[in-house]
Amino acid sequence: MAQKIIRDPVHDVIALRTDVPVERLMFDLIGRSEFQRLRRIRQLGMASLAYPGADHSRYSHSLGVMETARQILTQLATQIKIDPFDYAACLAAALLHDLGHGPFSHVFERVSGVDHETLTYRVINDPASGIHQTLREFDPALPARVVGLLKGEPAPSYLSDCLSSQLDADRLDYLLRDNMMTGSQYGNYDLRWLVQNMSVTPDTGRLAIAVKGLSAVEAYLQSRYHMYRNVYFHKVVRSAEGMVKMALQRAKRLAVQDRLEWPPENDPVYKTLLGLEMRISEFIELDDVSVMQCFKSWTRSDDATLASICQGLLYRRLFKTIDLSRIPDQSRIPELVARAHMLVDDAGGESDYTLFYDAPADTPYKLGGAEASAAKEILILESDGRTKTLAEVSPFADGLIRQLSFQRLHVTESWRDRVVAALEL
Repeated sequence: MAQKIIRDPVHDVIALRTDVPVERLMFDLIGRSEFQRLRRIRQLGMASLAYPGADHSRYSHSLGVMETARQILTQLATQIKIDPFDYAACLAAALLHDLGHGPFSHVFERVSGVDHETLTYRVINDPASGIHQTLREFDPALPARVVGLLKGEPAPSYLSDCLSSQLDADRLDYLLRDNMMTGSQYGNYDLRWLVQNMSVTPDTGRLAIAVKGLSAVEAYLQSRYHMYRNVYFHKVVRSAEGMVKMALQRAKRLAVQDRLEWPPENDPVYKTLLGLEMRISEFIELDDVSVMQCFKSWTRSDDATLASICQGLLYRRLFKTIDLSRIPDQSRIPELVARAHMLVDDAGGESDYTLFYDAPADTPYKLGGAEASAAKEILILESDGRTKTLAEVSPFADGLIRQLSFQRLHVTESWRDRVVAALEL
């Protein structure tokens, strides 16, 4: 038996048998340049400035999502018949879901306006990409089917849930992986028991959890809450991400004015900043390494603002945080932020590059209602065969449906004390 083994910190062993066509397909997709590029895209952007171990990549995460999806489908296959083509398409979609992701998590795409999902679809559909060619060699209809699944087009409900829901393979993997690599100890839960208790509802074909797995679901959702509170919304992480955004916005402004000294106009970073279309061969070169090289070059820029921000990013001289979350009258926040900008500008500073307001928010568990199609509530199968929503059976649901949010003002160290004094905080 020909077998390829990948050692993974979350799933231990990810084994692919090359004599099994679907598993050979996964192995071939992993080897393509478009997928190997994900080795050079960090999963958590600048989070290593707060958690030094958080340098893992979207490559390892994507492997983990494929393995998680495979575990889910293997469990479901003990109860229902899964079409072999759907099985291959679902695994490929899980593996390739982050294929178009740009550098530094979601920050780069917010500045460039280039959506990573759109890029993912393009790479899969483009005949010039190795990914497309590999999928097509397996089955000519496979590229379109994979894109359709990623877009949420009609499919068996359990496949859609596996790829995009409040209990999908993506979330199941990144919570465990990010928890492990940050060393935070906040995001652990029992994935094995959770998958073991997965089933399909007899009426709607939705993915559901047997009531025996209820505690594992609750632990998973609590881990999501704690990871957002302590890792994804960490003040240092958010400060660094805001500075990355500032640096890219400043570089984009200089590029529009034809004043950006680096990179050259044919460079993928330059093209992406200005929203210009790239060939697949250029897209493969767009990664954290290329953007970080720009940051290094920009530390010597003639533009003092750009140079200062990039020096702060490279040497961890980050903006300081002023927490506005506990101000009794939250309606005052817009006025306080405006006052801070005015203070800096009136003193001769550039408030657009000296401070920024940040209000990250997330809801650990979303109920249905008007947003039922988007929320896809987690379903629990009772021992008598009845299906209920998690909110109907879990005492933790009331706490998990409340929005987690922070309100912060991030300011350069040189301005922090003056801003705090002026706002009387």
